[in-house]
Amino acid sequence: MSLDDKVGQLFMVGTSVDGADPTTLSAVADDHIGGIFLHGRSDAGAQATAGLVATFTSAQAAGQPLLWVSTDQEGGLVQVLSGPGFDDIPSAVDQGQQDDATLRGNAATWGGQLAQAGVNMNLAPVADIVTSPETAQSNPPIGELDRQYGYDGATVAAKAGAFAAGMRDGGVLPTFKHFPGLGHVGENTDTTSGVTDDLVTADGADVGVYTTVLPQGPAVVMLSTAIYDKIDASAPAAFSPTVVGVLRNTVGFDGVVTTDDLSAAQQVQAWSPADRATLAIEAGIDLLLVSADSSVYPAMRDAVRSRAQGDSAFAAKVDAAVTRILAAKAAMP
Repeated sequence: MSLDDKVGQLFMVGTSVDGADPTTLSAVADDHIGGIFLHGRSDAGAQATAGLVATFTSAQAAGQPLLWVSTDQEGGLVQVLSGPGFDDIPSAVDQGQQDDATLRGNAATWGGQLAQAGVNMNLAPVADIVTSPETAQSNPPIGELDRQYGYDGATVAAKAGAFAAGMRDGGVLPTFKHFPGLGHVGENTDTTSGVTDDLVTADGADVGVYTTVLPQGPAVVMLSTAIYDKIDASAPAAFSPTVVGVLRNTVGFDGVVTTDDLSAAQQVQAWSPADRATLAIEAGIDLLLVSADSSVYPAMRDAVRSRAQGDSAFAAKVDAAVTRILAAKAAMP
């Protein structure tokens, strides 16, 4: 692959569910990006979604790797796609009341609906442990939105694992998020800067969820952009080689690692788009999520390409990331 094609594979760029984003469409056609992310809310149904997806897949040059088409189809308040052909999915709190086999079966149905609409990756399930039912409302990104499967590692691992298995049964690659855990913070990284966790440890229950679920089948892992005082207080997780190292070495995960949104999230606005991209790759991230604001993508792409041209160690990280991404795509059903 050319360097340009390698760099393209490292990006997942957003498009509105209401229509094809021109920047993202050009990125698919010209830059051969690794994936797209459908953002917003649509009640237009599966057929309309399939038509939108086809706009992108038909723009791909012949012989290109599979295009990952992703969205946030968790359930409850976080369900991008609805309308004819899509079930109304209950929140994770409600899903967690189902036994594991029932939840897996239901998730297989939901995954099959996504697959029929052309979506082959779901940025779900949430694998975050919220501290307790009493504190859930003081955890804006997860607990306040009923995105948690439970309040202890065993419960979260069982239910998130069942959901992920169902997604795979339906033909969709699941993504566990938000490593190493976003269930204890008091602010939301999408809307606030300086979000810091002072509870999660490298050998605690939050990371332990991933040790349980990742050996169960193919998956992607999304890194949070919060800062984790007890692991690496110097940088957001998505920019931290130390946090990525916990996932690679302590958990033992050798698959694709992506980020939470690096485009519009307030947590990352102190860094230029160029720096966000290069810091993430340098930390060991494989796939950069530019989900909410595609306009920053060209600067990110150019920064990664330029750095790889002049820095052999960085170029080796690009190669390693592309290798993992292509292997994961080749293993898709």
